[in-house]
Amino acid sequence: MSASQQSLRAVVFLGLSVDGRIARPDGDLEWLTSRGAAAGDAGFTPFMESVDAVVMGRKTYEAIASFEDWPYLDRPIHVISTSLATDADSRIIVDRSPEEAIDALQRDGRRRVYVDGGATVRWFLAAKLVDELTLSQVPVLIGDGPSLFGSLGGDVDLEHVRTTVLDGGMVQTTYRVVGGPTPHASE
Repeated sequence: MSASQQSLRAVVFLGLSVDGRIARPDGDLEWLTSRGAAAGDAGFTPFMESVDAVVMGRKTYEAIASFEDWPYLDRPIHVISTSLATDADSRIIVDRSPEEAIDALQRDGRRRVYVDGGATVRWFLAAKLVDELTLSQVPVLIGDGPSLFGSLGGDVDLEHVRTTVLDGGMVQTTYRVVGGPTPHASE
């Protein structure tokens, strides 16, 4: 890992079903948005205020692109895709690879980056760039669809930070990644 990558700290804030699914097979998120509504913001707004930028994969972007309320404040959004046109949406920056996204984020001085989407989260975990994971389990089993986790190239040790039960039965747990990037003394 280069010195410039070491200063980049990725953080994850995701909702998932109790069986670990992040979407239905067709990308539908209604199960999350409808059942998660009772939990309200679930800390998402303060979380977004704490990050410099967002990185997500194409499937995640396509799932949220039509949301009436764009949830990412004024943060730059980097979408990793080999198929999206670079001018696909004026709200996003299209990068062809995670490495290209990291280079762009570093050039722009971004330090704390929200990573969203299963494959993108797995890539950042395998690259040892994830500092913290906040996972909000929605009380539903959806049975099928993409899982947040898959092959990571090895164990990723986690240290429990806190668990909170939110309204509607959502359980939100935050973990620190052991051996992940650490803040520099100047931060």
